[in-house]
Amino acid sequence: MNQYNDIINEMASLSFFAGEEIMKFYPNKIVSEKKDDFSPVTEADRASDKLICDRLEKKFPEILCISEESYKSKNLTKISDIFFLIDPLDGTKEFIEKNDEFTVNIALIINNKTELGVIYAPAKRELYYTNNEKKSYQLNLNSIENNVKLENSKQIHVSNEKKYLISTTSRSHNNEKTDNYLKNYKIKDKIICGSSLKFCLIANGTADIYPRLGPTCEWDTAAGHAILNGAGGSLKKLNGDNFLYGKLDKDFLNPEFIATNF
Repeated sequence: MNQYNDIINEMASLSFFAGEEIMKFYPNKIVSEKKDDFSPVTEADRASDKLICDRLEKKFPEILCISEESYKSKNLTKISDIFFLIDPLDGTKEFIEKNDEFTVNIALIINNKTELGVIYAPAKRELYYTNNEKKSYQLNLNSIENNVKLENSKQIHVSNEKKYLISTTSRSHNNEKTDNYLKNYKIKDKIICGSSLKFCLIANGTADIYPRLGPTCEWDTAAGHAILNGAGGSLKKLNGDNFLYGKLDKDFLNPEFIATNF
């Protein structure tokens, strides 16, 4: 994985600068539009998308960028064995509501598996990522830092709790089906949270289980999946099968899944 050192550094730096771009819109009234799937999109989504894709395509022209906000313009008929999977603003509803629970997600997919992942929460100034050894780290930036110094990161691990679990569920997309599924486990506490931060909560040991019994797309999960793997957790289909990426024929839609600390 040493050959990917430049890539993970660029992904981490880009997520930070995209987050800074997003935060330029945050103090003002946020205007949104509805996409074809009725999900919201804002100027911040588009600005982050352009910044990330332009930089990645310039620095790594051999690697395809698949981003939520611009992949359709590429009219893809096939994809390669290696590509970037990007959500330039994950949790747009949380961004509009101004509750700070939104992120920038960038992942590197190789042979349908998520290998590297970066998640940055710009309002919280929290960065989560995997390194070349597939270990996961967290970096909290102070309010005056204007770049990313990964050497200040701390390694993170999932909790060892296997019996009395803390669940995390979606703030905007939870449903009765998910609540009923959690009845199969002994849940001692619940954390409601937006965006891919739910994966980070499991990765750093704050939560233990996150079932998603509803629609998501690959850019929603790929970065968090990599970070969760590196912290000792897992993300699987409900039947236990491995979770794969690059489903162009399904418009990058995910099956239902469960993310856990085991």
